[in-house]
Amino acid sequence: MLTATCHCGAIKVEVPREPERVTDCNCSICRRYGALWAYYKDAEVTLTAAPDAVDDYAWGDKALKFNRCKHCGCVMQWKAMTVGPDTNVGVNARNFEPSIVGKVPVRLLDGADTWEYFG
Repeated sequence: MLTATCHCGAIKVEVPREPERVTDCNCSICRRYGALWAYYKDAEVTLTAAPDAVDDYAWGDKALKFNRCKHCGCVMQWKAMTVGPDTNVGVNARNFEPSIVGKVPVRLLDGADTWEYFG
């Protein structure tokens, strides 16, 4: 089990294993968040939070929502608005310990234009 936490500790996200790779997306929101996304199935991800600690943000076509901490502002994950056990969830790997993230390959995704990987 691997745990990601926000800065203040009010939210933690648990996943079953280290990511094989992470994605650095340059779309309008991901580049602002500075996140590195590790992908897991929804059924594999557990978010635990203090009461009233989670704030959700959705924009545009509202297909995804981003969960962040109301207290410290850390973006923890994104989820599809409609989820099932096989739906992917993006967990912000920057919230894992640096020793985990530092050894994982990074893929570059052109989310701003082509939605193709270019690195």
